[in-house]
Amino acid sequence: MPGISNYNPYAPNSQGLTEVLIDLKSTMAGRTVYGVAGFQAVAFENVAQGQAVYSRSSDGQIGLAVANSTQDVATVAGFAETSKNIGELVRVIIVGVVPSSGLSPGASYYLSAGTPGSITTTPPSTPGQFVTRVGEAVSSAQLIVQLEPPIGLS
Repeated sequence: MPGISNYNPYAPNSQGLTEVLIDLKSTMAGRTVYGVAGFQAVAFENVAQGQAVYSRSSDGQIGLAVANSTQDVATVAGFAETSKNIGELVRVIIVGVVPSSGLSPGASYYLSAGTPGSITTTPPSTPGQFVTRVGEAVSSAQLIVQLEPPIGLS
C-alpha cells in the first residue's frame, strides 16, 4: 500500500535527530553526490555543451570565453549546460560538476588562449593573455567547477 512505511518514526528529540543522521550517512556510504547551481542568459553566439562562457558586461548575454582577449572575455561565468544557438536561453553552470571528455583526473584546468570556449591543463604564458583557472578534473569525464578571476600576464 502506498504511503505505508516499515520503519518506526524517530523520537522527536536529540536522540531521534542523531539516529536520522546516522541512518542517512549509512545510506549514502560509498556514493558521491554533486549539486549544481547556475543561471540563465541569452546567447549572442552559438555555444556547445561544456564550453566555457563569459557574460558580456554591456548586456549580460553569453558568449565563448577566451584567454587572449580582454579581461571581460577572459572572466569565465561558467559552462554551458547544453548546446544553444544565437538568441536562445542558455543555462550556465557556475557551481558543481560538468560533463566533459578526455580530462586528466586530479589536474587543474584553465581557460584556453587558443580556442574560444575550451579548457586546458596548460595555463597561458604569453604577455597580454590571462590565466583563468576554471576547475579540477575528478575523472576523465567530469570537471568540478572552481571559477577564479583572470590574472593578466605582463
